[in-house]
Amino acid sequence: MQVGYVRVSKADGSQNTNLQRDALRAAGVNAQAIYEDQASGQRDDRPGLLACLKALRTGDTLVIWKLDRLGRNLRHLINTVQELAERGIGFRVLTGQGASIDTTSPSGQLVFAIFAALAEFERALIVERTRAGLAAARARGRCGGRKFKLTTSQLRLAMAAMGQPETRISSLCAELGIARQTLYRHVAPDGSLRPDGQKLLEQRRPTHSTTLKGNSHG
Repeated sequence: MQVGYVRVSKADGSQNTNLQRDALRAAGVNAQAIYEDQASGQRDDRPGLLACLKALRTGDTLVIWKLDRLGRNLRHLINTVQELAERGIGFRVLTGQGASIDTTSPSGQLVFAIFAALAEFERALIVERTRAGLAAARARGRCGGRKFKLTTSQLRLAMAAMGQPETRISSLCAELGIARQTLYRHVAPDGSLRPDGQKLLEQRRPTHSTTLKGNSHG
């Protein structure tokens, strides 16, 4: 059985899925077996996609109009298709880049394998360039890495609040102006520090030499 998935990136009605639906039906997908989302592909909460993946059974084929209808990015796309393959489910793209992908055929499997290899190669290059950049920065006396989104005062407030059972995480994140993931990277649910929180405090703590230098001007 062929199961289709369609998506538009705007939920305000300015776009519709008619073109995608027509293409899927022309490819043999039953209209009742087409799932739909009206949301950005970057969003994790896509109920139509979740329902579609749940409905698929061994021997089925997931059919989409274009590659960008399915994945948030190439890595997410490849992981999704590989998970489908492990469940014995095929994957087919009708048009655009990747139109040769049909994992139910040997040639389509080869094309998808090439896509997966290119994605892995790209990831390896990014890691290599990042490491080289950090090494060069350290050689010049600079510390690399992601900038912290929390200040030390915000971190201490989060630690105190997380230790209180009545604290609502959504309200705390709104007050601090951060995402839930950022909060949990720095502070555990019981209010204790996590590695990112510890790094933040250590980075903001003045060194002994800096303290002496400051005192020498007194």
